[in-house]
Amino acid sequence: MEKTVTNIKEITANPAPLGLMGFGMTTILLNIHNAGFFALDAMILGMGIFYGGLAQVIAGIMEFKKNNTFGTTAFTSYGFFWLSLVALNMIPLMGYGEAASSLSMAAYLFMWGLFTLFMFVGTLRINKALQVVFGTLTILFFLLAIGNFTGSSLILTIAGYEGILCGFTAIYAAMAQVLNEVYGKIILPIGESKVQERKDDSKLRKAS
Repeated sequence: MEKTVTNIKEITANPAPLGLMGFGMTTILLNIHNAGFFALDAMILGMGIFYGGLAQVIAGIMEFKKNNTFGTTAFTSYGFFWLSLVALNMIPLMGYGEAASSLSMAAYLFMWGLFTLFMFVGTLRINKALQVVFGTLTILFFLLAIGNFTGSSLILTIAGYEGILCGFTAIYAAMAQVLNEVYGKIILPIGESKVQERKDDSKLRKAS
């Protein structure tokens, strides 16, 4: 009996730019607040729920479909980070708990910094653009943790400026992937690692 071989081709879009834009834009806006330019208001909370939160969770679910463990873990985790951060601000106002103390926020931010540090190690096998994103994000979380632990407004302000930089690196990484795909050539370089280049070449051979 003759065997029939069925090849399944992955034709879904790349969800990474969506996740990176959701992260990048929301991070910039929050850290403009941290830098002292405006108060924490409904604009930031709305971005945290929808673009920083839900959009990243959706991107993470799409990465799951693409069998991308790193992307699934990153986008889903940071999407729920934004949702949890909004909840930390809203729950006390709704009368369901005490407002988080500086010490508890320091612990919260430290744990996210530790998680991000491990994810940064993973980017060493992906590309330089993500290395910059996760590297600056690791620094941001630890600066915010130290600022909350010590009560230093100076450190929190420095963290705000560093966070703005982090957000813009994420926007660059997102738009580089969009423009490079649309034009079919390198418009904005992201510095792919040799390992990632070999994976991409393998995918192209399988698709052809």
